[in-house]
Amino acid sequence: MKINGNAIRPGNIIEHKGRLLRAVKVQATKTGKSGAYAQVELKDVRDGTKMNERFRADETVERVRLEQKDYQFLYAEGEMLTFMDNETYEQISVLSELVGEPLPFLAEGMTVSIESYEGSPISVELPEQVTLEITEADPVVKGQTASSSYKPAVLENGVKIMVPPHIEAGTRVVVNTADGEYVERAKG
Repeated sequence: MKINGNAIRPGNIIEHKGRLLRAVKVQATKTGKSGAYAQVELKDVRDGTKMNERFRADETVERVRLEQKDYQFLYAEGEMLTFMDNETYEQISVLSELVGEPLPFLAEGMTVSIESYEGSPISVELPEQVTLEITEADPVVKGQTASSSYKPAVLENGVKIMVPPHIEAGTRVVVNTADGEYVERAKG
């Protein structure tokens, strides 16, 4: 689908110079003499490289729609991750680098969303938050105020995070998969 250069929004995927690019930041600029243009920070969805481009209002670019489908994570074998389509039970294998930073939070049986372009997987999205058990937590230091102090703890997947002083080993907590931050104590 063709769109004008000034219609690009953050999150849009476009095809430009033979590459598949995601718009990260868009800044609209209007100059007196040369007219309006959009300064767009783009990130290649395949290799992660970034670039900046200027698109005039009268330029057209190809906006790409990605196919999103839910898959269940089955297992990891070396650098390859195997997922199963929840509807057809077909299995696909993708490189672990498509998951990126949240990889340690990927667990067997987890439902993820895989984005594909022309049948080729280009990214794996984990749920925003996961619930995990704390296996190790430092003891509380007397005299620390509960409002501002956090202590180190280790999750069942081996990831180290900072938690409030009242959290102890054996407690289940909710963690943000994007940055590995403690969100809250798990309910129930």
